[in-house]
Amino acid sequence: MELTSIASLLLLGALTGFLAGLLGIGGGMVMIPFVTVLLERQGVSPQYQIQIAIATSLATILFTSISSVRAHHRRHAVLWSVAAVLAPGIAVGSVAGAQIAGAVRGAVLAAFFGVFIAWAATRMLRPVAPTGGAAHTLPGRAGMFAMGSVIGVFSALLGAGGAFLTVPFLVGRGVRPHSAVGTSAACGFPIAFAGTAGYVAAGWNLPLPAGTVGFVYLPALFAIAAASVLTAPLGARAAHALPIDKLKRVFGVTLYALAAYMMYKAWTLHAG
Repeated sequence: MELTSIASLLLLGALTGFLAGLLGIGGGMVMIPFVTVLLERQGVSPQYQIQIAIATSLATILFTSISSVRAHHRRHAVLWSVAAVLAPGIAVGSVAGAQIAGAVRGAVLAAFFGVFIAWAATRMLRPVAPTGGAAHTLPGRAGMFAMGSVIGVFSALLGAGGAFLTVPFLVGRGVRPHSAVGTSAACGFPIAFAGTAGYVAAGWNLPLPAGTVGFVYLPALFAIAAASVLTAPLGARAAHALPIDKLKRVFGVTLYALAAYMMYKAWTLHAG
């Protein structure tokens, strides 16, 4: 890999880590579009660009989730019993999601990801309305397995840690927001582990570029993970000193631009 590509990946990792710490957003929303551009410039087949970018994004969570879980555990914000009940469904859903991603066309994945980014941007820019009414209790083991499976499938398809589903689900079921965030962080590792294993299996026998293990692109994984782990604490520290509302507006607009790019990518892949 060229030095310019390595420098680009390190910069991308630093940016995604900082934004994750600053705004609490998943780095995949930024990472996947830019990794897709990098893969295109390196001549990777358009048929596999989106799958490789999503798989690599998911694999970085193996590294970033550990430090996040440790921080939440020190604050007694992780409900380990809840995470343990969700984990089996998460594992099954993550593996299934990776197989689905490996089987569908890249254009479909790009469009799906573009829609998700646009939804995330709209949610970020929309004022938070106060919640009312009585919260429900957590479901039984069968219900938790089913919800874990849903979280796993969508996380694997989007290269995300699942917080966009896990946190609203837990809060809506009566879990305190801080505990919901901490428990969601604990669920990020099984999502990443099972999903990464699924992407490795799904891409194992395909004609993929050098440096890949299945759909996971190792040079990008290590460069992005190394930089993001270093900058995530800086983002968390900056969150207490910077005007977060204004930053969210700027980032929301950026996400709309990335969503537009992914929809354009979906159109070009479909047309090609």
